[in-house]
Amino acid sequence: MSSEGYYIGIDVGTGSVRAGLVKPDGSIAAISTEATQTFRDPDDHRIFEQSTTDIWNGIGKTIKTVLKEANVTPEQVKGLGFDATCSLAVTDTNGDPVVVTGGADLGQNGDRNIILWADHRAEEEANLINGTGSKVLDYVGGVMSLEMEIPKTLWLKRRMKPELFSRCQFFDLPDFLSYRATGDNTRSTCSVTCKCSYVPDLGWQPDFFTKIGLKEFVDNNYKQIGGADGNILTAGLPVGHGLSKRAAEELGLLPGTPVGSAVIDAYAGWLGTVAARFTENGKLSDFVPSLNESRHRLAACAGTSTCHIVQSKEGVFVNGVWGPYKGAVFPGWWMNEGGQSSTGQLIDFMIKTHPAHGQLQQLAQDKNTSIHEVLHKELHKLCAEYKVESFTELTKDMHFYPDLHGNRSPIADPRMRGSLVGLALDDGLSDLARKYNLTLEAIALQTRHIVDEMNSKGHAIQSIYMSGGQAKNSHLMQLFADTIGIPVVLPKSSGAAVVLGAAMLGRFASEAGKVGKLTEEEQCEALWNIMT
Repeated sequence: MSSEGYYIGIDVGTGSVRAGLVKPDGSIAAISTEATQTFRDPDDHRIFEQSTTDIWNGIGKTIKTVLKEANVTPEQVKGLGFDATCSLAVTDTNGDPVVVTGGADLGQNGDRNIILWADHRAEEEANLINGTGSKVLDYVGGVMSLEMEIPKTLWLKRRMKPELFSRCQFFDLPDFLSYRATGDNTRSTCSVTCKCSYVPDLGWQPDFFTKIGLKEFVDNNYKQIGGADGNILTAGLPVGHGLSKRAAEELGLLPGTPVGSAVIDAYAGWLGTVAARFTENGKLSDFVPSLNESRHRLAACAGTSTCHIVQSKEGVFVNGVWGPYKGAVFPGWWMNEGGQSSTGQLIDFMIKTHPAHGQLQQLAQDKNTSIHEVLHKELHKLCAEYKVESFTELTKDMHFYPDLHGNRSPIADPRMRGSLVGLALDDGLSDLARKYNLTLEAIALQTRHIVDEMNSKGHAIQSIYMSGGQAKNSHLMQLFADTIGIPVVLPKSSGAAVVLGAAMLGRFASEAGKVGKLTEEEQCEALWNIMT
């Protein structure tokens, strides 16, 4: 049994919970994943809901699994950190889950208490907010997305009995996990600034909340959404007194284990990638990046959706791109977040809804390979058959617009829909391969649109650092490099980069707790040293 210390990163994605046990040198000792449940409404495609109870149970299972696999004791775990999707979690004042499903049970205690980030029910509420002209909108690219927490909270307010609404607490999911782990309701700068309309340097805006119909938040000093009196923490600072006795028993850890202030999952991907040194042609680069170098490195966290995050020393305002957010990770630094609402999900949809999907699955099984590799080989075969030099030439008479779930950036219109032009009477594997290539090209071109818009407004992005499942798709990664014209740096492990970022929060909390209050400059230096 090893005697060294370890840190745990917990990543709550759209479809699963993952825990990583990380050594001080950044290597992964063990990793475990547990699927989570998403509830849909067969009569309303906009609805996506989850359960904090289900997620917390998955966290407990994965943490116990990694400790067992690595033969590590609870005493050896020196800190842990959480990241999660930017979904709205609702509880009562006791922390018990409150139902968010429309209907008779809305506002009652029950397990379906998360409105997932992908849920698009709050379109009317977002439109109302976007008509206010509030300065809040300046810090979300000029248009508030219906995926953010305030439109969803307002949707609940309009439909929930007042006496039930008044007893609710509203959390961005990363902050709920910190609260559930520690019993401390201190919120993170990442969540309240990026998703809950907390304005950098100015705080909550009472005129805004009053105008949209949430005046009770002003009257109760924002206790229902947290962060009252500026009581928020930048990434990784210790939350409360660490793990509560209850949470420690549920997770198989020790009470008091330090918990770092959480971040949204894409920001954990940023933490886990942008400070990395890279290997090129088998040789490790001698260049050790400074914090200032982060201005030139875009982190793309690409899973079900894709988020594109870049940091800057001064605030950069980009139409249709969220932010600028001050202190989302590093105190005193600003971040912008572009995004595509459906990328990995879109690829899966295009494949699974095609008539040749069953044939594709069988071929992948017979050849003991992935479906993406089968499609890639089919495209090469078609290029040879039609005597063309590229996949793009192969599909030059087909055109695909990919916003089946609306456009997040930089058009910022959730009403956008997709289209496919150039269809033929073909439902075979070759047609599926063509449409697969069109989908990847469309995702790459939209990524270029986002990067170009960011750079045109003042950013200086020179490379992309990937995390998430799509980083395993070499065809897509090459398309990014070719389409955008900048290097694309891939993580050593696509599945580990985000949990590694979360574990860094736990390490920072452990080390910061030993030295007392840090200045902003000291915080930046300490966290960047951990990242590198």
